[in-house]
Amino acid sequence: MTNALIDDLNWRGLLYQQTDEEGMAEVLDREKISLYCGVDPTADSMHIGHIVPLLTLRRFQLHGHRPILLVGGATGMIGDPSGRNEERQLQSTEQIDRNVDSIKKQMEQIFDFQTENGAKMVNNRDWIGGMSVIEFLRDFGKLISVNYMLAKDSVASRLEGGISFTEFSYTLIQAIDFNHLYNEYNCRVQIGGSDQWGNITSGLEVIRKTHEEEAKAFGITIPLVTKADGTKFGKTAGGAVWLDAKKTSPYEFYQFWINTADADVVKYLKIFTFLERQEIEALEKSVETEAHLRKAQTVLAEEMTKLIHGEEALADAQRITKALFSGDLKSLSADEMKAAFKDVPSVELAKQAKPIVDLIVDSKVSPSKRQAREDITNGAISINGEKIRDLEYVVDEKDRLDDEFAIVRRGKKKYHMIHFV
Repeated sequence: MTNALIDDLNWRGLLYQQTDEEGMAEVLDREKISLYCGVDPTADSMHIGHIVPLLTLRRFQLHGHRPILLVGGATGMIGDPSGRNEERQLQSTEQIDRNVDSIKKQMEQIFDFQTENGAKMVNNRDWIGGMSVIEFLRDFGKLISVNYMLAKDSVASRLEGGISFTEFSYTLIQAIDFNHLYNEYNCRVQIGGSDQWGNITSGLEVIRKTHEEEAKAFGITIPLVTKADGTKFGKTAGGAVWLDAKKTSPYEFYQFWINTADADVVKYLKIFTFLERQEIEALEKSVETEAHLRKAQTVLAEEMTKLIHGEEALADAQRITKALFSGDLKSLSADEMKAAFKDVPSVELAKQAKPIVDLIVDSKVSPSKRQAREDITNGAISINGEKIRDLEYVVDEKDRLDDEFAIVRRGKKKYHMIHFV
């Protein structure tokens, strides 16, 4: 039996493992269901690697199903051993609470909460936080054998190096989540990344053992997103690509997507955007026949920036991109320049007046005073978007943006940031 939604997920490459493919397709054809995905608040922002299961959950919502978004206020205090070689550093309750609040705001960007099948947000500390050790051991500890847990990849991979009982118990606590949501909201499906298979199947085992009638729950995992060249997806020279605009500005976010390689862009359009198949196939043809226009990358960057940061932030990111391409830096604010040139070569110089020739040699923009004078005379040097042709020009407070930095350009594309201290 096939299902239109499942067919679409398969086409997009979003299905890795399913516990009962036929059974779930049958349920989806027959009724609208509730299903969930969990995120542990181990940081105060999600990054783009976190959102693939969430975007998949959003696809279910667009087909009339109801998403339940679980933020792990309890499990986040323990640490999921999946995909880790060492114990996670435990965080305070206050930090976890701050992280929960931040992640909730990011969830609200992705999901619709107002419609008939509006998303529901839950925190597993609400049902696990008050559970006593005795309740945990008697009601749930008896349901799963140690042998069963040792067979899980997330546990087995850590046995040689050591795993604490805290992280060993994680899979059972997440299983309690699935069981709770099944009971309270008739939640039938859990979605997670490929590293969550063991946790999801533990949940199904607990549901099976705590219900007399035949429980019909299912699990789906999403493949790990990789790049065609084998390097890790979602990382830049500056680190992870965060959803929080303070950690990764909308401009940087936009640039990450627009710099996607031709070999990856169609795959990412399928995984991350909600464009229809016909639109993606047209963009795929564009990559094959007119790759230099980078239409697919532009659409990918626009769709993702709009989804996570909104229309206004997208417009700002496009404006900054256009200004940098044309060299018209004067149209940018100091904050926009700081974001745009965050990763260019930089140097610290004393906050004092300095002749232009000395400044560009000291900041290594030009290799020598002779070359510096030649560059200035030829009109190759700009400060904050203003060409400097005067060899006697003195750089002082009038050239310091926010009294702390300046952007020097040599030629068309060689930028340096000078921090004045």
